[in-house]
Amino acid sequence: MFIFIFQTIWLFIDDFAGKGLDIFIIGKFLFYLMPNLMERVIPLTVLLSSILTFGSFAENYEFAAMKASGISLQRAMLPLIVFVTFLGGVTFYFANNIIPISEQKIYNLRRNIAKVKPAAIITEGVFSDLEGTEMNMKVDRKYGENDRFLENVIIHEKSKTKVNTTVIKAKSGELISSEDSDILQLVLKDGHYYLDVSTKNNKEKKKNPFTKANFRTYTINKDLSDLNDVDLDEERDVSTDKMKNISRLTKDIDSLKEDNVRLVTAFSKNIVGRMGAFVPMKKPDSVGQIAIDKKKKEMDSLGTKMDTDSILALYPSWHQSQILSSAKSATSNIITSIQGKKNELQIKYKIYRLHILSLHKKYALALSCIILFFVGAPLGAIIRKGGLGLPMVIAIILFLTYYFIGVFAGNYAKEGNINPIIGAWLSTCIMLPLGVFLTRRATADKGLMSFGSILDYFKGIFKKKDKIAVT
Repeated sequence: MFIFIFQTIWLFIDDFAGKGLDIFIIGKFLFYLMPNLMERVIPLTVLLSSILTFGSFAENYEFAAMKASGISLQRAMLPLIVFVTFLGGVTFYFANNIIPISEQKIYNLRRNIAKVKPAAIITEGVFSDLEGTEMNMKVDRKYGENDRFLENVIIHEKSKTKVNTTVIKAKSGELISSEDSDILQLVLKDGHYYLDVSTKNNKEKKKNPFTKANFRTYTINKDLSDLNDVDLDEERDVSTDKMKNISRLTKDIDSLKEDNVRLVTAFSKNIVGRMGAFVPMKKPDSVGQIAIDKKKKEMDSLGTKMDTDSILALYPSWHQSQILSSAKSATSNIITSIQGKKNELQIKYKIYRLHILSLHKKYALALSCIILFFVGAPLGAIIRKGGLGLPMVIAIILFLTYYFIGVFAGNYAKEGNINPIIGAWLSTCIMLPLGVFLTRRATADKGLMSFGSILDYFKGIFKKKDKIAVT
């Protein structure tokens, strides 16, 4: 836990360093983050402790004494199997009840810190919303005391209708605030100001009126009086897949699936209607039908088939250009609609996959404790080394293999390349046969790899070939 907490500090050092936050707030954040680290800490702890314990037993010939007394490896492992099974149940309860609460606490704490310290939520290189204002800001770099100085500032300011009508760009800026003041002052230098002018006159709207100006210094004052009395423990009704327990995830997975199917069905009907596909055509009148039949007979006599060009040939040249232009325009509009809806659906289905992934990860985490014990305990008995040397190296290698397989599988599952259920269970399922193999080897009192039997196997193959060659 100590190692992973330090890793977390390095990950979030940019968010908290130099923001004027006291040690109590940072300590509270790390305390809320500790349950989330348990899904990595517990499997590694079980694996390492089992290798160390059984390696020490084997190194001191305590297993030899047990076997001489008639106690097998399975019987020696039985109390720990019961304990690890109980630990798996506790881990499952922890993942289902405690971790979602801690995720909610972390989210609320970070949001409330951002309200108290506006500079803390301005992330370099991306647009960030300023709490309590209608401004959306992007900066290339923050520097100076409390990150008060900004470089290459872009601001989008929303109107009452939540539309970005104002764009401000400046080469540099400075955030000026005081704990005793309710005013946040943003001073911009060397920039441009652009504003879309709203008008009720339809003729003027078609002209798209706007205002543009250059400035050397531009000051924006924002009243933050509602933010200064913020309670850092204030709760918000916001939930992601990590903030939900199994019952909530199961319910939301069904809802998301139904919503996605309904959305795809409605969009497909809309596209089919716009394309005119599968729509019964009106029968042509007698004159038109005679012309079509005549054209068909001419084509049949020439041995040609009805295709797009032959259908167009039924119409006058001026009408053909109109048909082609209309078809190109309709196709272009449909492709644009499909591309826009594709991005929306990808986001919705990614959320759906994340919920499935989070649901099965809770079960996989509990089972991984048991499986990694069956990997570590027999491995320790086989290598017969205690202490923190070789067992530590082997445990870290095995855990990194388990962890990175889980990370890669999870990322593939999020993007839809593999099934989310496989993404959640892949690393655990890979460790399962390894645990069975090592347990069988340790029970039979064999080494990790019997090179003698492998050599005998190949010798037998070569002897058979020699006999066949002689005959």
